Amino acid sequence: MAVYQATASAPVNIACIKYWGKRDTKLILPTNSSLSVTLDQDHLRSTTTSRADSSFEKDRLWLNGVEEEIKEGGRLATCIRELKRLRKEVEEKDSSLPKLSSYAVHISSRNNFPTAAGLASSASGFAALVASLAALYQLPASPSQLSLIARQGSGSACRSLFGGFVAWEMGSKSDGSDSLAVEIAPREHWPDIHALICVVSDDKKGTSSTSGMQRTVETSTLLQHRIKYVVPERMKAISAAIRARDFEAFARITMQDSNQFHAVALDTDPPIFYMNDVSRAIIALIVEYNRVSVAAGGKLKAAYTYDAGPNAVIYAPKENLKEIVELILNYFPQAEPFKDPFGLFGAGAQGKLVEGFNAAVAKPFGVGAVKNLIHTRVGDGPRVLAPEEALLGPDGLPKA
Repeated sequence: MAVYQATASAPVNIACIKYWGKRDTKLILPTNSSLSVTLDQDHLRSTTTSRADSSFEKDRLWLNGVEEEIKEGGRLATCIRELKRLRKEVEEKDSSLPKLSSYAVHISSRNNFPTAAGLASSASGFAALVASLAALYQLPASPSQLSLIARQGSGSACRSLFGGFVAWEMGSKSDGSDSLAVEIAPREHWPDIHALICVVSDDKKGTSSTSGMQRTVETSTLLQHRIKYVVPERMKAISAAIRARDFEAFARITMQDSNQFHAVALDTDPPIFYMNDVSRAIIALIVEYNRVSVAAGGKLKAAYTYDAGPNAVIYAPKENLKEIVELILNYFPQAEPFKDPFGLFGAGAQGKLVEGFNAAVAKPFGVGAVKNLIHTRVGDGPRVLAPEEALLGPDGLPKA
């Protein structure tokens, strides 16, 4: 008997121009366009297996082995329904195809990073869900077309359907048909952009992104200025910087936009604080690291960015990563040795400052202030995986 099943993985993305605020909460239409870097899924990914079977009684989904409720009218249900609709269109054109659109599906999804790490697990998760069902249903849809569906699961998920450097164009239509992701440049265009993620010790955030966004839209006058005047210019400028591989321009815009996003959170009534003392210390270190370089006649060597949480993502050309890791380790000692996937350190990474660095810009913290360092780089878009990588067993339930 035929088994109708497909497995796909999808990457995490971290925005340089931030999405904050929805103009339509049901369709997840943003108040401004955004732009991100897709990270290498060899280090950070969500993997999802989808199976359609006439014997299944209802749609079911397991995340990291635990069954999640698929709420009627919720985001998961919406994505599954939309992909079944596209499959039905394919079946109507070719009557010889199995009627998979009428079968219930079982879906199993896993992240290879802790969901509580403050990394955008919903972005990679919904992108993997959409990629896996699109492969199962053999849909002739482009990544941009699929991004229209992923967006309705999690806004930033639409950007995880491409590798490299990706824009989410906000669109203007009320039905959301032009609010989609497009590739600005593939990974191969600028492969030496690396990222160091500093996972800051932090509990579940006090204000969720969804409720924080709505409060900002309702109360922040600075957000309105950002939407109208700032973001459109920055989107053009950073896209040009990426195409020109101009790291200095890319870094400056990335840091300015992170700063303004957190200023908008502060301008919300009552104010929202996503960064903490550790986050601010890392900013001080990167600012000083860049100052030393510019003072010596060089250029900006690193860019920090923060999403709605305290974790720092530091973008830099590969050649600067060794110095950046040593700088972070100097102020934030680690309980475990630094995992060195790119072989920058022979005998193990040690804390160290570059010449001319003013050590007093931040105070040293204890072990655990930054609980993990993840070194990765710009990566590719979703991958369809081999059958042996499936997360569902022969019985259609998650493998142990």
